[in-house]
Amino acid sequence: MNSSSKVKRLYPTASEGAKSSKLHVDSPQTRSPSYKLAFQDDELLLRDECRPVRLQLELLKPELIQLEQNIESTIIIFGSSRILDPEVAKTQFESLRTELRREPDNPILAGRLQRARQALANTKYYTEARKLARFISSECQYANKLTHVVITGGGPGIMEAANRGAHDVGAKTIGLNIVLPFEQAPNPYITPELSFQFHYFAIRKMHFLMRAKGLVVFPGGFGTLDEFFEILTLVQTRKVQAIPIVLFGKGFWQRAIHFDVLVDEGTISARDLELFQYVETAEEAWEVIKNTKN
Repeated sequence: MNSSSKVKRLYPTASEGAKSSKLHVDSPQTRSPSYKLAFQDDELLLRDECRPVRLQLELLKPELIQLEQNIESTIIIFGSSRILDPEVAKTQFESLRTELRREPDNPILAGRLQRARQALANTKYYTEARKLARFISSECQYANKLTHVVITGGGPGIMEAANRGAHDVGAKTIGLNIVLPFEQAPNPYITPELSFQFHYFAIRKMHFLMRAKGLVVFPGGFGTLDEFFEILTLVQTRKVQAIPIVLFGKGFWQRAIHFDVLVDEGTISARDLELFQYVETAEEAWEVIKNTKN
């Protein structure tokens, strides 16, 4: 039954029950933690034994909100959180170059400048991710029909660029943050009512795929590779419907992963290499996505 269905209830709602529970007379019995309604008992919900309940809630909450927001389909964009906005990278590079001019024999500064030079070169991916999200979002969102909504991990780098591109054209865009041991915050370009936080990686990955009509993977590290290979495996084994999978930057991917070695060793078939394709520009990526029927 749809949550918005109008039905005559015989029983009070959970909200009504919660309000009624506060009308009791104060006593040692009612002050006891055991007297709390189970769904209002934070200590109970955080117990190890309640992990199945928390998993279910984490699956259900984003789904209900996306239904209420009329999100019909999404395009996943993955990539490194360390790829910088071009302006930021340029400022950092120029600052380090100035420092090295003052201390030309400083090997630490020289190393940092080299890394900054590479970071500046990699900003092309930030620019293309932002542009791609603009293309997708400007063509696929209407008042009551939200298709191909850009969805990312909600952090900095490529994720920020993709959410930013959708934001540029006034479109809704989704971010799925994950709780980590260090500080984690959603980037400012995510639509606030579509900004989610997850405890469980597995549930987060499910939500990436639940409405996906395409996947674009920019250069990234362990997290990007993990997410890419999980989806690639699900498509290969037909656990999910095939979607267009686009790898951005052929030079990077062919150096990072020798897919042909897997074919040569017989651990994948040659046909598995047809599950994805390489692109170099946002225009190419968008053509692949919009011309693939799924």
